[in-house]
Amino acid sequence: MSRGGISKDRDGDPERKCIATGEVQPKNGLIRFVAGPEGQLVPDILGKLPGRGTYVAADRAALEKAVNKKLFARSLKGPVTVPDGLVDEVESQLARRVIDLISLARKSGHAVAGYEKVKDWLAKEEAEILIQAVDGSGRGKSKLSTPHFGRYIGWLTSNELGMAFGRETVIHAALASGGLSHRVVEDAQRLRGVREAESGKGRSEGKRA
Repeated sequence: MSRGGISKDRDGDPERKCIATGEVQPKNGLIRFVAGPEGQLVPDILGKLPGRGTYVAADRAALEKAVNKKLFARSLKGPVTVPDGLVDEVESQLARRVIDLISLARKSGHAVAGYEKVKDWLAKEEAEILIQAVDGSGRGKSKLSTPHFGRYIGWLTSNELGMAFGRETVIHAALASGGLSHRVVEDAQRLRGVREAESGKGRSEGKRA
């Protein structure tokens, strides 16, 4: 596993070097940045913006080092303006990305929310990914187990999960295999890496990630 929790064993996945850690790893574990038309640094969460890019591991400490050591200008070979709160903006964009992907999975019938529905999917082995809000009751969450050979996401808030399902809050959710599940896991792992240092906000309470 790389920093930020992304697996490094995906065959054929392009690799890039993190400017903060010096590690070479698959792009799915990194955040790409580009310089905008006026030299402003822009996080490219989807990796699709035009122009020369530079990469930092999806890890809060690595991102902060890149900002504090002024590594972006060195890598992009020119002056760049780093906006205030860049790391928080990266976190916000990653969270929005994960929420949007879960919402798309819900609309296609590959995601459910609510304790009873999630319990039913787990019992029928229809769920591949168990998602539980970080601010939910530990006792309540412990009643549901991560699917065998499945994945666990436990660092979204109940409000964020609620946004994905069109509700005020959601504590328990599950995703079926296929569809968008792989992309949800990848981007959720990047989000976890960026949130890891925040007072346990990114901890999964001992559950498998």
